[in-house]
Amino acid sequence: MSGLAHLDQASTALLLVDLQNDFIHPDGAYARGGVTSATIEALPNRLGAVIDAARSRSIPTIATLFTLVPGPDGPLISEPLARLRPFLTDGDFAPGSWGQSSIDAVGPIDITVEKVAYSAFHASRLEFVLDRLAVTTLLVAGIVTNGGVASTVRAAHVLDLHTVVLSDGCAAFGAEPHDAAIASLATVSEVATCSDVLGWLQGLS
Repeated sequence: MSGLAHLDQASTALLLVDLQNDFIHPDGAYARGGVTSATIEALPNRLGAVIDAARSRSIPTIATLFTLVPGPDGPLISEPLARLRPFLTDGDFAPGSWGQSSIDAVGPIDITVEKVAYSAFHASRLEFVLDRLAVTTLLVAGIVTNGGVASTVRAAHVLDLHTVVLSDGCAAFGAEPHDAAIASLATVSEVATCSDVLGWLQGLS
């Protein structure tokens, strides 16, 4: 915990990246497409104590929601994602849908931010929200470590925001890409465990 003592409670928020039904739930789009991960599925419950502690200390919880914008001929999907996940179709990650929503295990969220790319800052209102909340530090958790998490953390670094990546509060579709991403992000972000962050939160008044 002592390693996080420099953090300012008043300017810190917990950012939960893409912990959504369509990614994680057994009835979601990814599961229907045959893309599953036990590590990812376990992540919301693993983060429960951290999320609860943040709420009890009035630290805002912000959830990013990956979104596929409906188009005239189906959802607007980037070419790389369409190649990687060809099973995505009408209704998946649709605005306001069950699949787009945060999975129930994370509990109530203070603010949600729709995102259309890996980075939660690209073409979204996240920077506006952080500015209005006077947030300069983000505790970052979620999926996938080498995709949405990494892109968002690097964008935050460019914006001169301080980040703390929860190394075991993130997950990817495989241990190797997760470990490589965490090692790489350590060059632009602080890295801590869920236990480290929970200890800091529990030590706050």
